[in-house]
Amino acid sequence: MTEIWLASNNAKKRAEMTRLLAPLGVTLRTPAELGRPFEAVEDQPDFAGNARKKATLLADLSGGIALADDSGLCVDALDGRPGVHSARYGGPGLDDRGRLLRLLEELQKVPAMQRTARFVCSVCVAGPGNKVLAAIEDSCEGTLLTAPSGSGGFGYDPIFVPADFAGDPSRTFAQLDADTKDRLSHRGKALRQLLERLPEVLGD
Repeated sequence: MTEIWLASNNAKKRAEMTRLLAPLGVTLRTPAELGRPFEAVEDQPDFAGNARKKATLLADLSGGIALADDSGLCVDALDGRPGVHSARYGGPGLDDRGRLLRLLEELQKVPAMQRTARFVCSVCVAGPGNKVLAAIEDSCEGTLLTAPSGSGGFGYDPIFVPADFAGDPSRTFAQLDADTKDRLSHRGKALRQLLERLPEVLGD
């Protein structure tokens, strides 16, 4: 079975990635298994740059094939914020819930018709020696609610309604079953494209 190092210790992201990559039967390992620090500074101006930086660093540290993604929410009324800063929005003192509430506060006066946004996901597969093997980016359009709804998912999922369910506040990413979310989500779209290329990338 092929091992791929995943550039994240987020348990929910690992579960999502494992589910999406299941058709290839790969085993995902995380930086926590390295036995040494993995600290990629996400200072690039776009998602693709951050994904590439994390994947190449982890590939060098592990000596194996590494997969990284950089994802975030881009809100039209906020000129694309939080964007690449989605996971750190509002400063280091905030958790997922705090960042979500901070965003809602900024959008308080934005009417429903202008609360459009998209989730973006860039994925990168790299090998040792700064070798990029694959790079893909995709997105999911939607709108943002005025209050969280649903307990599933993570990050900004409880306020994001994908375009396929426009106008239905009971269908946020945090309320969808895993199969439906995987079909519609930015990460699902990007990883399905990656699935088509991975056998060639891995030399299978």
